[in-house]
Amino acid sequence: MNAYRSFIRPLLFCLPPEAAHRWTMAALRVFSILPFGPAVVKFFSGKVPHSEPLVVSGLAFPNPVGLAAGLDKDAEAVAALGALGFGFVEIGTLTPKPQPGNPQPRLFRLPKDRGLINRMGFNNHGVVAAAQRLKNRPAGLVVGGNIGKNKDTPNELAAQDYVLSLRALHPVVDFFTVNISSPNTPGLRALQSLEPLRELMREVLEERDRHQPRRPVWVKLAPDLTNEELVDTAQLIVSAGADGIIATNTTLSRSGLGTDPLKVEQMGAGGLSGAPLRQRSTDVIRVLRGAVGPDFPLIAVGGVLSGQDAREKKEAGATLVQVYTGLIYEGPQLVHDCIRAWND
Repeated sequence: MNAYRSFIRPLLFCLPPEAAHRWTMAALRVFSILPFGPAVVKFFSGKVPHSEPLVVSGLAFPNPVGLAAGLDKDAEAVAALGALGFGFVEIGTLTPKPQPGNPQPRLFRLPKDRGLINRMGFNNHGVVAAAQRLKNRPAGLVVGGNIGKNKDTPNELAAQDYVLSLRALHPVVDFFTVNISSPNTPGLRALQSLEPLRELMREVLEERDRHQPRRPVWVKLAPDLTNEELVDTAQLIVSAGADGIIATNTTLSRSGLGTDPLKVEQMGAGGLSGAPLRQRSTDVIRVLRGAVGPDFPLIAVGGVLSGQDAREKKEAGATLVQVYTGLIYEGPQLVHDCIRAWND
């Protein structure tokens, strides 16, 4: 029996989504801070399935399953999250200045579709506070920093925000994710256009190369680009000298949902994640693999709610896989299921 689905999820789903998130993060923070907290989490999560380490972008990952950005925006619970069995944990999205994000309510469940809609808007306490917390990160856990721009920073100055965050996080993370694909910061997705992206990557990678050791830089793309746009964007990312692509962020599409359309309309704007994104995210991985060749790292995220979903991403060409919404619906057992299915 899955204790999470039987007992914990029903309790959490009695709360508004953002309140449930706050309670969950508060518990994970406590387990991260207590001396034996991570060991307790590890004990109750069970033995992590065996996995051969993978070397991706020059980093050694103990297993291929990671936590996507968005759950631990401020790097408050990295130790407890790592104890769940993740091969890597991505924190953020972080911005140079703290910002409150969009007005609440801004997070909505679609239980019938096993999905979420969010318009959080990069709410975070700022990159400096997160970097300070990460000075005490657990040894041996691969941690990535997802970075974005502040809402009030115009796109022509966006590179400055990414550079500032990269500089602050460089000593305390293992890789960076350049987030240009969230639908919840006005104008952000315009940075996926070829000329703005070329200039952004030039400045970010020049800053990266000023620091040692060298940190891989991955770029996170939207699922709403056309296949032709994906190919052009991916080839630019490769030629610019980035180290990988994460696919995908949330989608603006509402097609194929089983939830009452009126309820979905009342939820309003935001990115959709979870099971409804599974097929498009997998298709994007397949398109990208064809565009970048067999060896360039592709990290799949979107609609992974079972081990079979993770296996599907691998078969489409993914190098690693990440989960987030699936964790909300399926609980920590999903991590083990994904590791097992990936390696079968």
